Amino acid sequence: MSIEPVRRLRRSPEAARQNILEAAERLLLDRGPQALKLVDVAKGAGVAHATVLHHFGSIDGVQTALMEQMIRQLVVQILTAVRPVDPAEQLESVGQVLFDAFESAGGARLAAWLELTGETRRLTIVRAAVEEVISGPMAQKGIAPETATNLILVAVSLAMGVGLIGRSLAELVGRPPESTRQAALDFLNAGLAAALKP
Repeated sequence: MSIEPVRRLRRSPEAARQNILEAAERLLLDRGPQALKLVDVAKGAGVAHATVLHHFGSIDGVQTALMEQMIRQLVVQILTAVRPVDPAEQLESVGQVLFDAFESAGGARLAAWLELTGETRRLTIVRAAVEEVISGPMAQKGIAPETATNLILVAVSLAMGVGLIGRSLAELVGRPPESTRQAALDFLNAGLAAALKP
């Protein structure tokens, strides 16, 4: 009895990279950043580990590319969220998008992992993403670039903190799990509202 060889699926380089990133994201969500090992990512993508190395150079390259993809998706979501006409609705929409990204997509865990391993310096896309948000919706609202940058720094720091320990911290002090997120959103919204005042 002979076993037929598994037929390999030919993909374009872009599709192959995306397939690997999707496998890495599944691992991240299921098991955390420490599970992003070359062999496991390759297995999850259904490719040889040499293919992962060919497209990303190392597992660090996969982690960086995954974080950059998440940042690009977040910027698109934020730019979409600022469409409502009412500024209060815009603030709420942007806050929800930001906090959702760090809580539900594993963004906070991956960002923390990259920071702890010294890999955040490779995330050069962050500056471009921040500048896009500052020069777009924040500039249209009349928020000065320095104030906008400070608000973004605080917003991302809050969202990351909530994504990492918000639920646990709330429970430790006897509050409902979602209370840290709500307190952070209230704080952020107050800061944005103050920045919008003439």
